[in-house]
Amino acid sequence: MELRIDRVSKQYKNKLAVDRVSLELHEGVYGLLGENGAGKTSLIRMVCGVLRPSSGSISFDGLDVGDEEYRAVLGYLPQDFGYYPEFSAQDFMYYMASLKGLNKARARARTRELLELVSLSDVAKKKIKTFSGGMKQRLGIAQTLLNDPKLLVLDEPTAGLDPKERIRFRNLISRLGRDRIVLLSTHIVSDVEHIAGTILLMKEGRLLQKGSLEEVTQVIQGKVYELTACAERAEELARSYVVINYRSEGEKVFLRFVCEGQPPEEAAAAPAGLEDLYLYYFSEAKGHE
Repeated sequence: MELRIDRVSKQYKNKLAVDRVSLELHEGVYGLLGENGAGKTSLIRMVCGVLRPSSGSISFDGLDVGDEEYRAVLGYLPQDFGYYPEFSAQDFMYYMASLKGLNKARARARTRELLELVSLSDVAKKKIKTFSGGMKQRLGIAQTLLNDPKLLVLDEPTAGLDPKERIRFRNLISRLGRDRIVLLSTHIVSDVEHIAGTILLMKEGRLLQKGSLEEVTQVIQGKVYELTACAERAEELARSYVVINYRSEGEKVFLRFVCEGQPPEEAAAAPAGLEDLYLYYFSEAKGHE
């Protein structure tokens, strides 16, 4: 099982949104991480056949993204998926199943199975307009799975969810990545850190890094420091470094920051995490833009 993205670019008039991205993805969860405007959504839409690349090619096990057979292996959940508020969850699933060509018996069986999977069986006959944001997102995942896709693409699936729903959703995505390719696009660092086996870091249309958490954070290991200082000293340091965390503690301030050169004498080294890496690349401080 392989999704191959080969030197794909997307040009919008004067803006190059995606710049010669090449990737080979196999079973597992891939976290596509980057700030808004990094090119994530354009890349996602090209993978789903919604946008046509300006150059390059995309294929799944030899099937071109434009082939009918490619769409048969694809499940796509856009950031704002459309639903009919007056439909019940069950009726919405039946409707989507008919659009995907499932016969009535198969549609009923898959609907029952998938609503159970996303913990919506007990509200199957309730109208979607009564659902919380998290319930709607879980219904969205369920409808993407109707055709048992081998490639599951999710664009900002946890945006707007409360912490409890986010954790539930992350756990569901982790399970789904066992026997398919899951490409999860987000700017929420914790989502990627908890569930992605491979992290894809994107900035200004280009792929900066690809690898495990340990691999991608290697670039800033030994550059993350912490200290506690008076407010005046903390403000002075904050003007010089990429600050990860600035927290008042009574009359003192706790500071976590990235330092390229010689750190302040009072600072202690700390292990680097994904959030540190994200802010290192995307902070406006120290000319990292």
